[in-house]
Amino acid sequence: MPTMLRYLALGDSYTIGTTVAESERWPNQLVRRVSGAQLDLVGNLGVNGYTSGDLIDRELPAVAGHRPDFVTILIGVNDVVRRVPREKYAANVDYILDRLLVLVPANRIVVVSTPDYTLTPAGADYGNPAEQSAAIADFNAVERAAATVRGIAFVDISSVALRVTADPALVADDGLHPSGKQYAGWVELIVPVVEGLLSGD
Repeated sequence: MPTMLRYLALGDSYTIGTTVAESERWPNQLVRRVSGAQLDLVGNLGVNGYTSGDLIDRELPAVAGHRPDFVTILIGVNDVVRRVPREKYAANVDYILDRLLVLVPANRIVVVSTPDYTLTPAGADYGNPAEQSAAIADFNAVERAAATVRGIAFVDISSVALRVTADPALVADDGLHPSGKQYAGWVELIVPVVEGLLSGD
């Protein structure tokens, strides 16, 4: 019987699954999909509207108390919306990853990219779509580089998120956040990475 790993999810509205049922949040779907039921979701600290700075101030202090064996992070969209400078976001990501590495090894951390919300029906309500889309791509690149240099897995979910213009069912009822269906698509991409890490590949 596989050892159960205590899984902690960090992030913003995309992690806490704003507008979808708890069972449809991607961390919950991930636990159900990973072979051998090796992950036990002991906490989801995601909060709607949180930036990387909020994660540092309000989520990181709670991490140790959850005694995680495995951690996922998805953060950055609100940094874009609030125009946090690139250098500040990069410094925050470095700090987050380095703090987590004190508690769990690199092969027990997964960073997930931020979806391009500008493609959703309500996306234009949060700034110039072209500028925001470019900033999201840039911040994702910053995060990918920070993860890669530390030997941490980075999963790009954009291939699913970009389908929202062709499939309205991928967007939640608020016209902005992902639906459970979109999160399921993300999990299809995340599961192989997680299973590879857990199996030692």
